[in-house]
Amino acid sequence: MALKCEHWFGVNMASGFLSVSIGWEIVLLAVIGWYILLRHWENSGKLDEWNASRIFFGMVLMVRTSKGKKSLEKISKPRKFWRAYGEVSLWVCWGAMLIVALGIILAIISAVIMGNQQEARPVSELVAIPGLSPIIPLGWGVIAFVICLVIHEFGHGIQARAHGMRVRNFGLLMAGPLPLGAFAEPEYNEIVNSPRRERQRMFAAGPATNIFAAFILIVLLGQVAGQFTAADPGVHSSQIIIDSGADEAGLEAWDVITSINGTEISDGEDFTDVMEELSAGQIVPMEVVRYSNGTTETLMVNLTDKYEHYIELGYDEEVIESMGIEEGDAFLGVQNLAGGTAGVDRLAGWAHPDYETSALGYVIGVPINTLQILITPFEYQGVAIHPAQEEMLDSGDGWLASTIGLSGLVFLINLLFWLIWVNILLGLTNLFPMIPFDGGHLFKDIVHGMMSGVRKLGKKTGLYKLHPLWVEHFTRKASTISSLMLFMVLIFLIGAPYL
Repeated sequence: MALKCEHWFGVNMASGFLSVSIGWEIVLLAVIGWYILLRHWENSGKLDEWNASRIFFGMVLMVRTSKGKKSLEKISKPRKFWRAYGEVSLWVCWGAMLIVALGIILAIISAVIMGNQQEARPVSELVAIPGLSPIIPLGWGVIAFVICLVIHEFGHGIQARAHGMRVRNFGLLMAGPLPLGAFAEPEYNEIVNSPRRERQRMFAAGPATNIFAAFILIVLLGQVAGQFTAADPGVHSSQIIIDSGADEAGLEAWDVITSINGTEISDGEDFTDVMEELSAGQIVPMEVVRYSNGTTETLMVNLTDKYEHYIELGYDEEVIESMGIEEGDAFLGVQNLAGGTAGVDRLAGWAHPDYETSALGYVIGVPINTLQILITPFEYQGVAIHPAQEEMLDSGDGWLASTIGLSGLVFLINLLFWLIWVNILLGLTNLFPMIPFDGGHLFKDIVHGMMSGVRKLGKKTGLYKLHPLWVEHFTRKASTISSLMLFMVLIFLIGAPYL
């Protein structure tokens, strides 16, 4: 089956906010210039004035600040609440770490089975740096990363204070204007000497807060999505089957179908109802709004046989009949039909005000929607909404739409999307069981707890004796080996498509 696929006329409106493509030559020059600038600031005493220093071979600027400590102290006052929050965060992170581990295992199996059949991604896509990676636009990427890093580190800081650990500084790790990370700097000795459970809560609070924030933002995104309406009520298709009735009539991808045979089409249900009343071989008028110029045209469509179409695709007759398709059923020749608000509806998923399903549907819908959000930048080349679907949107009559208008709604939906995307990415990535990620510290404490239990059991039963230093030594070795193994696994997963 041959398809005329979706057209790209360039990223527009808010989706491509400061979306740029940076070549490796420019990156190299920027790195050299940044290094020279850091050396100049260091030699002139500017870094000392700013309470900053160079790290990672002198290429990254670590900027420390005491600002935010007073706010942190006020927020962390209800100690019992935040300790309970830390315990919930710990359980959430254990569950998320299990999901991450299963994801890595499935990725390994897939890489081994598929081998070099997998399409190799461009190297730039493997670097999660806004502007450099084609899937993370510079503007949205920088804004989202800064906000999400602050959320992450405040999660750590609140837990530290809730358990009596002092926080010396907050700070950002910068490579030029781009944020690479953030940190809360508790007193090291107080972390080391704190009870294991309290330490685990502190490490878990950062990624868990990112995950909690993501789901709160998804709910907000759903409410904003409900403020949109379709500029042209109807349905559109991103793919047209070549030599079908739609193709021969001149229908193009993203054209909005507003009526067929004189019957208005407002949604997919209307389309299905109309097509059920028609038969193969009929020539019917179809009114469309052209995506290319916004004009309204009437096309004459010669409907083909849906049954014969599936026969040509190689479907068995019994399978076709089980699908409810009979000989003579009308077939237009379009795929992936959707309404005018599909771009935002897809992002909102279960959180959309019009989404109705059972409790089981919500249980299934939440992880599916989360996965859809994660893969969206890869599918749509670094934007939240396909440009064609973004142009189909209009503002409704809700209070928010009336206040900020269409441009404000589109800006807000994109901001929420990138905050959700980065929060999920940051939360899950930090749960990799390898140092220096939070998951590595959690894994280390888990191993230490297990080995301490083994030592106590030996002491209680008298079967064996283990020195406390052996527990510490084993824990460090296990942590180092697991981190190294996971690092090698990640290298393998990245490099497998190139082999």
